[in-house]
Amino acid sequence: MTRWYEGPLAAFDTETTGVDVEQDRIVSAALIVQECAGGRVRTTRWLVNPGVPVPPGATEVHGLTDEHLQRHGRWPAPVVEEIARALGEQQIAGRPVVVMNAPFDLTLLDRELRRHRASSLSRYLDNRPLTVLDPRVLDKHLDRYRKGRRTLTDLCAHYGIDLEGAHDAAADAMASLELVRAVGRRFASRLERLTPAELHTLQAVWHAAQARGLQAWFARQGTPEAVDPHWPLRPDLSAAA
Repeated sequence: MTRWYEGPLAAFDTETTGVDVEQDRIVSAALIVQECAGGRVRTTRWLVNPGVPVPPGATEVHGLTDEHLQRHGRWPAPVVEEIARALGEQQIAGRPVVVMNAPFDLTLLDRELRRHRASSLSRYLDNRPLTVLDPRVLDKHLDRYRKGRRTLTDLCAHYGIDLEGAHDAAADAMASLELVRAVGRRFASRLERLTPAELHTLQAVWHAAQARGLQAWFARQGTPEAVDPHWPLRPDLSAAA
């Protein structure tokens, strides 16, 4: 029987105008699909003209300028719908979706759908959640006492994953997918008996605990920053208001 981390996986990533999931916009996205470890990769890419200026700091990260996006990008409304439908296809196929730091990318996509389609990611998924695998949450739980940062670059270096072209959505998605396979192999004794659906549920619990720990650390440092415990999608507080 094929272990889940050797079998079919998809991976999703975005590049954006910034790090505020409520206000910033998607400028590029990619979805990677691989049916087995080492198998052929199918890649879908999207380039978006966000309709707002791209801050210089964001351009320094991903290299996408206003001029390039205005010339080659598509309007957001059809793109975000295509992305949501593509993720829905993974759900229908029963294929887990790898998303590094899932609450960022999935929440940002949800807000873009609300902004441009008057809808939500949940509606495009028929109110059935994706099965998400988040290498950041997995690694932080399985190797919780290791010191150091846990960005995608750091985790790839730790697990021996090549990350070429970092901050390109397709490159980051592919690295995240390989990273989850590597985490699965390294911690096989603790993971192989769990299904991806069971792991999805556990990651929500693990992430909440990790958020509480970070919040406590911020409090000790006198930092007022709030840490959201929700995973893999943050609730839309404006809709509940």
